[in-house]
Amino acid sequence: MNILVSHCFLGEPCRYDGASRLDRQIIELHRAGHNLIPVCPELLGGLDVPRPPAELQPDGRVLTQDGQDVTAAFQAGAERVLELARENGCTIAILKARSPSCGSGEIYDGTFTHTLKPGWGVAAKLLGESGIEVMDEDHLQAWLFET
Repeated sequence: MNILVSHCFLGEPCRYDGASRLDRQIIELHRAGHNLIPVCPELLGGLDVPRPPAELQPDGRVLTQDGQDVTAAFQAGAERVLELARENGCTIAILKARSPSCGSGEIYDGTFTHTLKPGWGVAAKLLGESGIEVMDEDHLQAWLFET
């Protein structure tokens, strides 16, 4: 199975702070025979590493902590991720929890106070609306148990 995954899970230092989030359970998917398609919507949208932290606002814009509007970059990255999913026949995406791009079901509330709220990151929402099952690393074990 071809599975879209956040590139930071594979050790790529592409997060806003220049870090990665290596995730061994996702690497195990590759060892189990799945083809992992790494993506970083923010990089695909033209943003650099490192970059200021950004959060999705209640009005749908994505702003950095210093007030820069990066909505267009987030949308462009989301569209490119959807293209890659379709090109590779991906029906499942495992994306970084709580991210303004990748969060699935829960994201930061836009106040930069580490407060969470129900919601979807820009790329995760587009993928879900396009029929691709989206989950985060926190829910991967439940999915593995079901399959």
